[in-house]
Amino acid sequence: MQQLKAKSLEMRTPQATKTAVLVIGGAEDKVHGREILRTFFARAGASKAYITIVPSASREPAIIGGRYIRIFEDMGAQKVEILDIREREQCENPEIKESLEACTGVFLTGGDQLRLCGVLSDTPAMDIIRQRVRSGQLTLAGTSAGAAVMGHHMIAGGGSGETPNRSLVDMATGLGFIPEVIVDQHFHNRNRMGRLISAISAHPDRLGIGIDEDTCAVFERDGWLQVMGKGSVTIVDPTELTHTNEPHVSANEPLTVHNLRLHILSYGDRFHLYQRTVLPAVHRISS
Repeated sequence: MQQLKAKSLEMRTPQATKTAVLVIGGAEDKVHGREILRTFFARAGASKAYITIVPSASREPAIIGGRYIRIFEDMGAQKVEILDIREREQCENPEIKESLEACTGVFLTGGDQLRLCGVLSDTPAMDIIRQRVRSGQLTLAGTSAGAAVMGHHMIAGGGSGETPNRSLVDMATGLGFIPEVIVDQHFHNRNRMGRLISAISAHPDRLGIGIDEDTCAVFERDGWLQVMGKGSVTIVDPTELTHTNEPHVSANEPLTVHNLRLHILSYGDRFHLYQRTVLPAVHRISS
């Protein structure tokens, strides 16, 4: 019976598409198994990969970019380069646009998500990345700050470990690769549940995605996300929300949020962004 159940589940399991968007909670393993980074490398073309590192979020772009270059070169990528974009005007540069048109993978590093958005948003470079991601020509990954920018609404900063309240979270406009979600990173490591709930109470038409360190939500083009890495991905789903006092209270008053749905997903678990369907990892069912 268990085997039949596992087989049935396996038949309903979404098959991986070639390209994907990898949203990483930060502090991904760069030394040992490097599973998340290897998955990005494979999705970007493996030995034929042409990977572009965009370290614009970082205060030390050459240092952090250089580290990722060494990692992907060691894996055997055909070409790896840094696009050290520090000013919006550089996004008009024909060489930068040519690189983004030709590469098979773009990796957004950690740092400050406001800096990253300030440099990239509403630029020709950003238009190229977005169009190629949407058409399935490019694998995109973002870690830490590079993950925070994935939604249309972005958590730009705030506190942690508090009861949900409006002052706990600072919101801004992200890059909108996955506009339906609001992403928070370093999630359980920095006790950010209250912060994400505060963000969702202000934007109940979005889906909250909290991603732990060394953990990745792999978003497939068919709407499924799959979890990989050592931690968990927390889904805060307000689809059935019945009430929140968020518009009516002062910034420091506790928020009331009724009828949120919560999912904690770990390695191999899947969630459909539009159907709001959860599938457990097949290996757990079969064992």
